[in-house]
Amino acid sequence: MRGSGAYEGKYAAAVAGYRVGPDYIEAHRAFVAVGADEHGGRVLGFYSLVLAPPELDLLFVADEAQGRGIGRLLVAHMQSEARAAGLDRVNVVSHLPAEDFYHRVGAVRTGTALANPPAVPWDRPKFEFRIPSE
Repeated sequence: MRGSGAYEGKYAAAVAGYRVGPDYIEAHRAFVAVGADEHGGRVLGFYSLVLAPPELDLLFVADEAQGRGIGRLLVAHMQSEARAAGLDRVNVVSHLPAEDFYHRVGAVRTGTALANPPAVPWDRPKFEFRIPSE
């Protein structure tokens, strides 16, 4: 996460103190995409689904793995997990560089999360995934 090109420069403060450790994983549903090709065994991406209130808390794809459909697969998996948990919507506050990605994978813009200095001194777009029942 901290090594992501999306969090370089002015965006580094947003993840500087963020830690995804055992406590976080125990409290939330966290899923990992692991490489099966030349990246065998390496974490290529992950996401976390918070059930109450329903939120996609984290979604990251390693820089070198972007553009291979991993983010789209993680979103599809998240939607499947949300549906299985009985959710009909999942919210996400997007990092600015990820805004176009969320549009492409079907999220609907619902508003703006206002800046929260010092860690996040900029406004961020809010999205919602609508989870249809099967």
